[in-house]
Amino acid sequence: MAARICHLPASLLRSLRGAFSLQNLVPGAITGLRHACTAEPSVQTPGIIESTEEYKFVERLIPASRVPDPPRHTGPTPSGWTPPADSPPDLPYMIRRSRMHNIPVYTDLTHGNRWMTLVRKVEGDIWALEKDVREFLRDVTGKELPTQVNEVTMTLKVKGQYDQELKQWLSEKGF
Repeated sequence: MAARICHLPASLLRSLRGAFSLQNLVPGAITGLRHACTAEPSVQTPGIIESTEEYKFVERLIPASRVPDPPRHTGPTPSGWTPPADSPPDLPYMIRRSRMHNIPVYTDLTHGNRWMTLVRKVEGDIWALEKDVREFLRDVTGKELPTQVNEVTMTLKVKGQYDQELKQWLSEKGF
């Protein structure tokens, strides 16, 4: 753009420089594309008025930032959900509930026919959890099942589809 302007005639360059310079501003005069005006605006805009009485209508529309705590139950609900124990069990590991307050045990189907059970949100000694899960599943199935521990993501994988058994077992332990 600068190269093109240099090839313009000198008289045109002077008029362009004069149109866009800030030295010759006259109040009320149009200079370039802007209107230079120092007068106060004639219309006064009202200030912002905060109404706490009407805010209840706005609160309904704002989505909740988190899932509320569930009401207290003494046993399983009609949907089958069970609340955690009042105090966590005295074990070297802890399994936190998901944000929907469920036990974080999931199944995964890979390669079309390989089922894996995944235990997430493990805190503490994951190797002690793996040992206890192996013993529990050995009692349930009668055979030794392959497991995989991931210490970085703190997850435990078990080969097979044992999510319901593990959820029930963890619920009985108090998680």
